[in-house]
Amino acid sequence: MKIDIDKLNEAELIDLNNRVVARLKFLSQMRAHAHMLDFSIGQKVSFQPDGQPLMHGIIAKYNRKSVTVIGNVPGSGVSY
Repeated sequence: MKIDIDKLNEAELIDLNNRVVARLKFLSQMRAHAHMLDFSIGQKVSFQPDGQPLMHGIIAKYNRKSVTVIGNVPGSGVSY
């Protein structure tokens, strides 16, 4: 689908921009959610944050944008 943006006025361009940004955000959230579904609650995981040693833990719960991991991470549980 082609859109000739040269024929759109300022209000239409702003509306188009808002719709494009919303769609890109939605696609990003769906991609992140699909990656989260690769994991299960209770699954053992390991990860290495930048500049940190390798950490191990167990997935405790899913949050909207992250997963709560409990294990040998700083504190009793940290969301990553």
